[in-house]
Amino acid sequence: MHPIQHAAARPDHPAVIMAGTGETVTFGEMDAASNRFAHLLRARGIGHDEAFAVLLENRAEFYTLIWGSQRAGTMLVPISTRLTAPEIAYILKDSEAKLLITSTAFDDVMQGIRAECSDLPVLMMDGEGDEDFAAALDAQPSEPIDDQRAGLVMLYSSGTTGRPKGIRPAPPEDPDPLAANPLMGLAIMGAGMPADGSMVYLSPAPLYHAAPIGWSSTVHRLGGTVVMMAKFDPETALEAIEKYKVTDSQWVPTHFVRMLKLPEEIRTRYDLSSHQRALHAAAPCPVPIKKQMIEWWGPIVNEYYAGSEGIGMTLVKSEDWLTHPGTVGRAIHGTLHICGPDGEEVPAGTDGLIFFENDILPTYHNDPDKTKDAMHPKGWMTLGDIGHVDEDGFLYLTDRKSHMIISGGVNIYPQEIENLLISHPKVMDAAVIGAPDPDLGEKVVAVVQPKDMSDAGEAFEGELRDYLAPNLSRIKMPRLFDFRPDLPREANGKLYKRELRDEFAAKAEEST
Repeated sequence: MHPIQHAAARPDHPAVIMAGTGETVTFGEMDAASNRFAHLLRARGIGHDEAFAVLLENRAEFYTLIWGSQRAGTMLVPISTRLTAPEIAYILKDSEAKLLITSTAFDDVMQGIRAECSDLPVLMMDGEGDEDFAAALDAQPSEPIDDQRAGLVMLYSSGTTGRPKGIRPAPPEDPDPLAANPLMGLAIMGAGMPADGSMVYLSPAPLYHAAPIGWSSTVHRLGGTVVMMAKFDPETALEAIEKYKVTDSQWVPTHFVRMLKLPEEIRTRYDLSSHQRALHAAAPCPVPIKKQMIEWWGPIVNEYYAGSEGIGMTLVKSEDWLTHPGTVGRAIHGTLHICGPDGEEVPAGTDGLIFFENDILPTYHNDPDKTKDAMHPKGWMTLGDIGHVDEDGFLYLTDRKSHMIISGGVNIYPQEIENLLISHPKVMDAAVIGAPDPDLGEKVVAVVQPKDMSDAGEAFEGELRDYLAPNLSRIKMPRLFDFRPDLPREANGKLYKRELRDEFAAKAEEST
């Protein structure tokens, strides 16, 4: 199944609906625009396996680029919209992009990008003259190109611990654009998504992330409709489920937290009866938050663990999660291995580095050392997460290896503390990091976003300490609480802890 086939069979069926405005693109319209974009890529000299970059807000035209690239056999490089000009320029150079497609929404960073990448051609949505994307697209024919081939997407890691790295996927086994996609099987057999074209899928996150671009593309392959939010807002998401009769959706835990902390009268205002499957991933979900979501939405909340690298996946449905609270499921793609520092597999219940065994593995673009560091001697690959499996084969995540704090010689995993903090009714978000300490090496610091900043202060700190004390040993108790109106969190739920660690390290250096 493929949008090409759905365009032929049901050209007037909605492929994309913008949740806020109701703007609709049919499969027939998306098909014609995608063919034009494939011609445009060829006209710009971009051939098979060659890269072009996309710096774009959530808008319907994003799918023109996705599906045009999937016909042209090119490498689409989505770029995070929260990056600075130097960070974007680094990705453009590292990926060897031959074209940048963006919009006037990014005028504030384009001056810096043009200065660092002066020879890079640019097409601008809502632009003018030679850089006007719409005019360039309209000048191309709507028939298929002669050398159609499946394209690839090279995502860049979020750079939470250093420079982002391009995750170069292995080429598809079958280059035919109409060939089956592995995620289709996982969607149908694992997540239970329908293949009859009846799906209405809500996508609340930015398309430059792995999950939104991967799952929403799969929805199109299955003939479903993607309802895309320009930007996540908790009440607007609930409104969209009611208005468009959404059947399926994709979330991250921070979305759940923000919806749960809406006033009760807002949470119960909308009819969510059409909603049949709600997937979530990207970050560990605190157990109390997940329980509240299942109580609210029913046993439709399904969780998976995977990564942009595509090396494996686990999945757990609500029923199994309720009997194994905290798990991210059993492996449904790849084989799990939990290994100790010596590389040997550890017994059930013992924490270790999580590896996936798989026949097809990616590489990190222009970084053979990073690829080598992620590999086990037996050819397995890790995303850098720590966890364990129980006797039933269910995986539990402990934290990222790179997030571990060593305080007084004791290994402390921040995720445990963060999960407790976020479950406090007055806390909107929390990040726990290690900051330099002359006595302990590192001290535990909790950076907290209160639901109401007027709560910030010594009294609230004491309340949080009392809240944590029954569940945390003294060594894990934060030595410092820092209250802020927001945290550097990506829209896919990942915290930019590097920014916080760098900040506290600079402060420690200044005080010495």
